[in-house]
Amino acid sequence: MQKVTPKDLFFMRRAIALARRGEGRVHPNPLVGAVLVKAGRIIGEGAHQKFGGLHAEVFAIQKSGQKAKGATLYVTLEPCSHYGKTGPCADLILESGIKKVVIAARDKNPLVNGRGIRKLKKAGVRVVEGVLEKEAAALNRDFNHWVRHKVPYGVIKVAQSLDGKIATKTGESRWITGKEAREFSQTLRASSDAILVGVNTVLKDNPSLSVRNGHKTKGSSKTPFKVVLDSFLRTPLNANIFSNKSKGPVIIAASHRANKNRLSSLRKKAQVLVLPEKKGRVDLRLLFKELARRGIVKVLIEGGGAAIADILDKRLARELYWFVAPKIIGGKNAVHSVAGEGVGSLQKAVALQSASVRPVGKDFLIHGFIS
Repeated sequence: MQKVTPKDLFFMRRAIALARRGEGRVHPNPLVGAVLVKAGRIIGEGAHQKFGGLHAEVFAIQKSGQKAKGATLYVTLEPCSHYGKTGPCADLILESGIKKVVIAARDKNPLVNGRGIRKLKKAGVRVVEGVLEKEAAALNRDFNHWVRHKVPYGVIKVAQSLDGKIATKTGESRWITGKEAREFSQTLRASSDAILVGVNTVLKDNPSLSVRNGHKTKGSSKTPFKVVLDSFLRTPLNANIFSNKSKGPVIIAASHRANKNRLSSLRKKAQVLVLPEKKGRVDLRLLFKELARRGIVKVLIEGGGAAIADILDKRLARELYWFVAPKIIGGKNAVHSVAGEGVGSLQKAVALQSASVRPVGKDFLIHGFIS
């Protein structure tokens, strides 16, 4: 690999910072940032900011105009070489006369994955790869998972007491965690394509599963899908997820054994997916494949305990945000954060990688990844 200079790192870090501007707005596309440099100065920069919008490289080149000729382009992801919602960025780079392209990470999309780089090199453009590759790849951890496995990237969010309860024996759950933790949860919702819960959460808490306006990404009209695991279609027709104030399409995953009259009624309000069962529950793997086909890259799983247990058992979650409030609810009849039978051996326990703990207001947040 060619020697990387401090300037290379500086400009690529800027490109990575720009890429984050598209969080919550670009799926099913990846996050991308680009910086165009000439004589050690930035002459243009940009980010992919919404699905179907201009790509980061296009913004940078447009801002620089004729100055792009002979410049160096720093980009967090390999430039595309195919036609999609927009034209190939690799072609625009060649037309602009850019002499060197520094790339952080290759695009895992089979439509790209090295094709853009080969096109640039064939035309005589000097290409450098792998500058801050890990940092850039982390930006698109969800996109890469979606492309590679054809299922959404699952993120679990739990808010529990110190003794592992998400509600009292009477079902009271508002609020176990404090305001700061709830605000953080809204940010997680805003960066997701779908929010998934089990029907018991709908019946007991009647949530809207919406993203409050203050947390929506600036300039974005995107509202996450609301996904309910409801084998027998018990979701009330007047549930808050259907209200006019609760924007966003609703998907209900049901079993073929669900009541046909209920199916007809709910289909007037939601997309109802009738799926096969596994051990008496909706087949989650098939559901996730269906969500992926709808362009859902990232799913936030908010519970309850049965849904989270099923998701963990099927290894459909890859990341976890676990809020713990410094309070004890107690009681065997209180609601547990993870239901089900549990594992019979510690070797089968779900282990976190790169786990961290930090305070969020009066609560604590455990964050980690599931291998």
